[in-house]
Amino acid sequence: MLSAVDSDVRFFHNDADGLSCAPQLADVGINLFNFGFDHPIDEMRNLVGDKVTLLGNIPPRDVLAQGNPEDVRRSVAEMKERLGHDYTSIVFSCGGGLPPGVSTENLNAFIEEAAG
Repeated sequence: MLSAVDSDVRFFHNDADGLSCAPQLADVGINLFNFGFDHPIDEMRNLVGDKVTLLGNIPPRDVLAQGNPEDVRRSVAEMKERLGHDYTSIVFSCGGGLPPGVSTENLNAFIEEAAG
């Protein structure tokens, strides 16, 4: 199935329990994984290894949409801390995709904290 499209990116999005599939992703050709926010990013990094880029992973609704800018900053800072400040093969994002109703202030807080 992955060979049906000529692409360097093999993306897999899984908001369900991703812990069981994570160790096999590189073996089946997946190189970008967007996983549910319930899984700590450092645990997922250990499971997928260094051949899979992770896309994530703060809570989209409860933090990014319904939190305030400080909640967003804190969540991104916690994610960075869990990674040990090694952001190799990490794309900062929210788990599952951007929900409706996210304020400009929260988006700016996310960008600033992720870049800082």
